[in-house]
Amino acid sequence: MSFLNPNPSSPVSSSQEAVHPRLAEIVQRHLREEWKAGLHAPSCDSFERVAKHLDSTPSDGIILDSGCGTGESTRLISGAFPDARVIGVDRSAHRLGRLTGKPWPTKPWVYVEGNALWVRAELETFWRLALAAGWTLQRHFLLYPNPWPKAAQLRRRWHGHPVFPTLLALGGELELRTNWEIYAQEFRLAVQLARGAESTIQMLGEDDLITTPFELKYRRSGHTLYRLSVRARP
Repeated sequence: MSFLNPNPSSPVSSSQEAVHPRLAEIVQRHLREEWKAGLHAPSCDSFERVAKHLDSTPSDGIILDSGCGTGESTRLISGAFPDARVIGVDRSAHRLGRLTGKPWPTKPWVYVEGNALWVRAELETFWRLALAAGWTLQRHFLLYPNPWPKAAQLRRRWHGHPVFPTLLALGGELELRTNWEIYAQEFRLAVQLARGAESTIQMLGEDDLITTPFELKYRRSGHTLYRLSVRARP
């Protein structure tokens, strides 16, 4: 495959050149203090739809593809784990609409193909409801989340967000992919602070699975891609 790209993607640009100096402080605060923000009502309805579907469909485990975008990654993951229920979650009706080829419904709705299903929801609410419902994940994928590269945006990155303890409490084999090495380094440190778990950052080679349109675009643009894998015990 040629990785020449007529419309290349620019690398992540940031004045932040290393792990954020306040990361440890912020992570530890979120570990001490329960996050009590209100839940997103439409996402609550979407979660209920998913929960009802899971109750009627036996499986060996639940895999989340959080921030699945247009859903191609969820399809690939479901093919690799045919005995699991693979759930793609994204907040964007536009991106999910590309999955079905027609506008995503405004009402809570679940789209199902085989052992995969997709739902529109805010992850901050979906994760908290999943934990409250007693879910323990088999695997969890965070594929190319928005890096929020400005130093002032640390709290918008998942490892700097108050929902981070919930993310880890869901358990499972957690895999993060990113094209910004600092994001991976910060996530690794946050996991270590929260769980004492060691993890390694690997660079993805050309033979690794193409999981998302973002990944293909970044590869063709010559970006270095990183993968962080960690066992996030519940």
